Amino acid sequence: MADNPFGDLGALGGLMKGFSGLMPQDDPQVKLMNAQNQLNDLKEQEATTYTEIGKQAFAQNPDAFPAQADKLRLIQANIAEAQAALDQQNQANKAAETAAKDATAALTCPSCGNVNPEGVKFCQECGAKLGSGKLVCPGCGEENPPGTRFCGGCGQKLGD
Repeated sequence: MADNPFGDLGALGGLMKGFSGLMPQDDPQVKLMNAQNQLNDLKEQEATTYTEIGKQAFAQNPDAFPAQADKLRLIQANIAEAQAALDQQNQANKAAETAAKDATAALTCPSCGNVNPEGVKFCQECGAKLGSGKLVCPGCGEENPPGTRFCGGCGQKLGD
């Protein structure tokens, strides 16, 4: 790696490859960078091919690789644990998001849609009762979704 002026850039290598197209192609450093990118691409293709060969060989004869089979089972168990932890965290995030939406909905006026501060029982914008989540028609008692302007049961104007 000492003769590679860009070092082992990893993901940055792709960025450098993109920039090389903007640089003068006769520049010795650009030529060196292009050659290094080509070499890295070929090494990546080689590693991918070895991976494919290894998977096929293992699938055909897993008993030929007992140490690697044990290691693979351990890795797969760790993957399952990590996936379970990820699923659990996703569920916790969804629950927290739902709770936050519910908290905001409880503070949102069903009549005018104003978001009120916590602790108030009536909308500070229009005076409607808060907390029910649904807008109840004063004429027929039908529950209507928040923000509804006319009752779905009798057509009476709601709010304001």
